[in-house]
Amino acid sequence: MSEALELLEETVSPMVLREKDRTAASIRAMIDQMRVLPMFGDVSDEQAERLARLLEERNGIHMGVGAIVDTPEFRPWLHDARARIDPHYWSRYKKLLQSKKLPADVITSTDTITDSILDRMGNPEEPGPWDRKGMVVGHVQSGKTQNYTGLICKAADAGYRLIVVIAGIHNNLRNQTQMRIDEGFVGRDTGRLEKKDTRDRPRVIGVGKFDDRKAPVSLTTTLKDFNRATATTNTSQIASYAVPVVLVIKKNSATLANLVDWLKEHSTTHGTDMVDQPMLLIDDEADNASIDIKYGKGETSRINGQIRELLALFRRSCYVGYTATPFANIFIDPDTDDDVRGQDLFPRHFIFGLDAPTNYFGARKVFIDGIPDEEDQRPNHIRYITDNGDVLPVKHKIDHALTALPESMLDALRSFLVARVVRNLRGQTAQHASMLVNASRFTGIQGLIRNRLHQKLKEIEDAVRVDGGRPDAAEYNEEIGAIHRCWEEEYADAGPAWNEVREGLLPVIASTQVVAVNAASPAGLDYEGGGAGQTVVAVGGFSLSRGLTLEGLTISYFLRSSVMYDTLMQMGRWFGYRPDYEDLCRIWMPVEAASWYAHIGEATEELQLELKRMQQANATPEQFGLAVRSHPSALMVTARNKMGAGQKHVMVGLSNSFIETVKLSAAARTLQLNRSARDQLLEDLATEGYGPDSAGKVTGGYLLRDVPWQHVDAFLRSFENERESVLTDPRPVRQYIAERAHDELGTFDVLIASLQPGPDRTPVNIGGWPVIPPQRSLGEQELRRGVLAISGKKARLSSRGIEKVGLEREVARQAEEAYEREELAKKQDGSGSERPNYPDRIYRAKRTRPLLVLYNIALKTEGLPEALVDSVPAEPVAAWALSFPVSARPDRKVEYILNPVALRELFGDDDSDEDSLDD
Repeated sequence: MSEALELLEETVSPMVLREKDRTAASIRAMIDQMRVLPMFGDVSDEQAERLARLLEERNGIHMGVGAIVDTPEFRPWLHDARARIDPHYWSRYKKLLQSKKLPADVITSTDTITDSILDRMGNPEEPGPWDRKGMVVGHVQSGKTQNYTGLICKAADAGYRLIVVIAGIHNNLRNQTQMRIDEGFVGRDTGRLEKKDTRDRPRVIGVGKFDDRKAPVSLTTTLKDFNRATATTNTSQIASYAVPVVLVIKKNSATLANLVDWLKEHSTTHGTDMVDQPMLLIDDEADNASIDIKYGKGETSRINGQIRELLALFRRSCYVGYTATPFANIFIDPDTDDDVRGQDLFPRHFIFGLDAPTNYFGARKVFIDGIPDEEDQRPNHIRYITDNGDVLPVKHKIDHALTALPESMLDALRSFLVARVVRNLRGQTAQHASMLVNASRFTGIQGLIRNRLHQKLKEIEDAVRVDGGRPDAAEYNEEIGAIHRCWEEEYADAGPAWNEVREGLLPVIASTQVVAVNAASPAGLDYEGGGAGQTVVAVGGFSLSRGLTLEGLTISYFLRSSVMYDTLMQMGRWFGYRPDYEDLCRIWMPVEAASWYAHIGEATEELQLELKRMQQANATPEQFGLAVRSHPSALMVTARNKMGAGQKHVMVGLSNSFIETVKLSAAARTLQLNRSARDQLLEDLATEGYGPDSAGKVTGGYLLRDVPWQHVDAFLRSFENERESVLTDPRPVRQYIAERAHDELGTFDVLIASLQPGPDRTPVNIGGWPVIPPQRSLGEQELRRGVLAISGKKARLSSRGIEKVGLEREVARQAEEAYEREELAKKQDGSGSERPNYPDRIYRAKRTRPLLVLYNIALKTEGLPEALVDSVPAEPVAAWALSFPVSARPDRKVEYILNPVALRELFGDDDSDEDSLDD
């Protein structure tokens, strides 16, 4: 950005903030009004328009205050104490946020939210003893660190004197978190010194530039985790507790043991009263490693026990866990306790759900609203990986011979280079830009990928150095031609013409670094030390999968598999904020992975809605935990070890739920048995007058209304379920129906699913019904073990809107209008698509009868290895889905039983998503 443009932005921004009824036109009028001044004469029309859009976006961004469930014992204290609190640390941090040009509404909401959380923490002036445990649920890469940094500042202002931040299990995440605490709370760079008056002094950064008085003492630095010897040398600094003491430590057993031992020694040997001071413990990524994974074995996992022991040392303490994937935390037993370690980490006092700002680039935008229903239509931001095959299979061994890279990975690299040029042309040269490559859990394979990408980058650089200046370079040079093709396919509508992009390629390519980020390369990623505007390709695995922020992430290449909600969602480093380059972001991933993310996005969205519902009902954290654990999605929310070992008896509520047979047995006997169950159901229905002549033709097939529940029960009794399709186990489903058959579930709507007639769509006779079977793809890995697992873009039997079937038009419209009002209230600025993608839950909430969808699925063989084609049934297979309305008795649940074999098949091995060193 030019100096004139920067000055214009600094001049107009306060004017826009002061304008109460600002509009797009008024923002442009202010810019035009200033541009007549000589100092702004160098600002072009294009730059002025881009600035107008930036200010329009920044000042149209809003953020709700979230939802909270409390313990009944909650007693607010902050209001009465506010007059005695000097907001020194928070005032500095607020100025820092303003200097970073965060939207004013987001800063205000952060202020409000952190006040609300602090109010639920213990009052540090209360003599004690007391302890508090809470959890804050955010979204992946949505600003949780910003939130807890603000909370730390306010806690320090209120009187908390020891603050411990546990920042993940990897060094790079701990170091990154330390940098942010240095910037937002300490005000000094703990890892670097500057020369001043011949003395070494900490370099003032961040909040220290606004006021460097009362700087907190940090017992850790960006270079070093907690060390007992170093901490002891600071005893004189912390003895008076005139300023807060802060530690940012790795979630590591040895580090926690050292800290606990030092605190015990410090409190007895040195005559100070550290353990008498009010202590705040922030547990970042609280669902990772903090959970007790040894339920049923009579022992506590080491890290969980050490965190509890650390808390138990203090007479006044508060534990606040931050996570975007709270599923594992909800499985903590709230009644677990012991004399040494104290209570387990269940958030018994409060659970706070953070709203994401309206400019958040999250799962809904990418994987739900971004994925169309039409099979041949490409999603906005996603590109499918279909060419990895034997070159780099999703599942490969530690000694896999990587002789080449998939062409799709090279296309992703080319896209990154072009996107970086476009960002530079938009005035973002001083901002970082990153590409993520997460394609293997083995550090050795990651190193090979890094080397291959580096080699390709050098080949492109050589080509551009030689021929990049030629206007016809794309026709003359193969490498430049491939980049031109990439620009044409991905970014031709992004603004700059090809010649502008071509001329900007060389400086981008020459400065691009390809780095490995894993345990074998601990110093691979350093945004702070490398200067402004870095261009980085980061290759890694689990180290890139949790907590770590890739600055300016623009392109992602993701070739991993997991069915654990928390693991998979945390791998989504591409979520976050992409100001003025969201349109350039691309994500390469397998088709199945995209479908899982859509499913997870909907599940986490429902969890946030459940939190708001329970707030309105004055529910407690324990009640919220029970509600989440009993949700059907809870059976697939988290890793097997976090649910405990052995056979699980899980109580599930099917009220307001949708289940479907996305996995079917490939055994010929089972397929024929299920077709017979289908045929018998259709025959029984016809006998009672529910034949083709009485059905209503609707979008999606043929609808029968008011079918007696006994027909549905008989069908489920005869249907042989695949054990990997856990939620469609007929026994608990039938039990749920039978318990409500006398009132709520006495009759069903039944839909015989069929596509609309069209070219190449020939009806087949199924039980006397002219059905055009929907087509679905299959997962290769499941097929190899005899399971027909629906894959494809949605990995769903059902298309969006299926639960609308059977609703009166006016009822459905009321549900849609209510959803539109809800979405508009979130955005407040009226932005968004003209017609949103309505989630099926809004229709389900309006249903008065359950819906059985009877499917006959034609299975595709495209993309499957030749050896597996013969194992795919040629005849349509029978499948089903059930939509249950809201029950008047939602607390009455049914029991699902998961044996160890089913758990292993569902959730994999305990270490299936850890990086593996090949030494």
